[in-house]
Amino acid sequence: MNCPECGKENPDSAKNCQFCNAPMNNTTDSAKPVTIKVSRLATTGIILAICGLILIIPSLINLRATKTSYRNIPIPYEILSILSYISLFSLGGAITLGLVSFIKIEINGGKTTGRNFAIGAILIPIFTFLFLIWSVFYPKVRSVAFTNVCGTNLSGIGKAILIYANDYDDKFPRAGNINSTWGTNITWNATNSLEAYGLHQDGSSGSISISSSLYLLVKYAEVTPKAFLCKGDKKISEFNPANYGERDKELIDLWDFGPESWKHCSYSYHMPYSKYALTTSNDPGLAVAADRNPWIPSLGWKVKNFAEFNPDGGRDAIKAGNTFPHRNEVQNVLFIDSHVDFENTPCCGINEDNIYTYQDGGDIRRGSPPQIGSQPANRADSMLVNDPPVQ
Repeated sequence: MNCPECGKENPDSAKNCQFCNAPMNNTTDSAKPVTIKVSRLATTGIILAICGLILIIPSLINLRATKTSYRNIPIPYEILSILSYISLFSLGGAITLGLVSFIKIEINGGKTTGRNFAIGAILIPIFTFLFLIWSVFYPKVRSVAFTNVCGTNLSGIGKAILIYANDYDDKFPRAGNINSTWGTNITWNATNSLEAYGLHQDGSSGSISISSSLYLLVKYAEVTPKAFLCKGDKKISEFNPANYGERDKELIDLWDFGPESWKHCSYSYHMPYSKYALTTSNDPGLAVAADRNPWIPSLGWKVKNFAEFNPDGGRDAIKAGNTFPHRNEVQNVLFIDSHVDFENTPCCGINEDNIYTYQDGGDIRRGSPPQIGSQPANRADSMLVNDPPVQ
């Protein structure tokens, strides 16, 4: 027999309800019908939670796009802001309605249902907020770790460069000869330097990759290929000659990081094939090496738009000139004296010279983006370049 007040089932002989203690009427025809309703608050709460979750998706897409590569925001900033605010209000309202409805359902003696809706209205926003926090902070923590490893690599390379220079008349690593030029094709597994660099018999000429100069540290300074990898650099892997069919040769027998050196070296290097090639007598504030040049094609990254870079602009305009692997926030830069700094602008050379451009007579903080054939303008002009992929 159902209680006329709360509607819950009781034994036929019960005089009072076992749940609400209301007097029982043993005559079944006198029992009042009990209507059980779904909580409107719980229903509204679950709808708000689902809407908030859907509306936060554009923000997640934008976050993913901006942290994986440098490109324009897929959704206009104004629309993204409106959707984000609506989503946050929806999720906050869902939690409030979920808590209120859950409490009412528990204390109304079974007259209202919708407990699962109420729980969903509470849990969906909580998990959404936790995921957002993870999406924002985990990549930053991971990027900081990668930046530190990258800085350690460059520091080791700097020390190796000084050791190399001590053995080679204070000259920094430079493949070929003083009149060699920057090119993209070398015979990386040749038997001698003339064949490798395409030199004449007298050692002159030659068209040589940037990475082959850095590879001299592998040949003569005992630096491992792994030291040339930045973990934040996409699609880059450690050079292994066996992957290119050279199983019988040692690293010291080769002349570059394989036929696709751009896949195995994350760093740009001060243009070695010019009359301003580096020596230990250069100004200590001159940049030697750093992360990839953002205006030279690189494997896995879209070349930045130089027009968007403005050294006098806001943070976004300055970040437009930063390198890719560290979320466009900083670049690790190795200087002549072998110290490494995390620089949040590329204008960190001598007199705020832009390390990724060459001076063209205008603002040295801006300069002009280099390409194959470009040269530093003078002895104080840092111009860090890397080899572009060759199709």
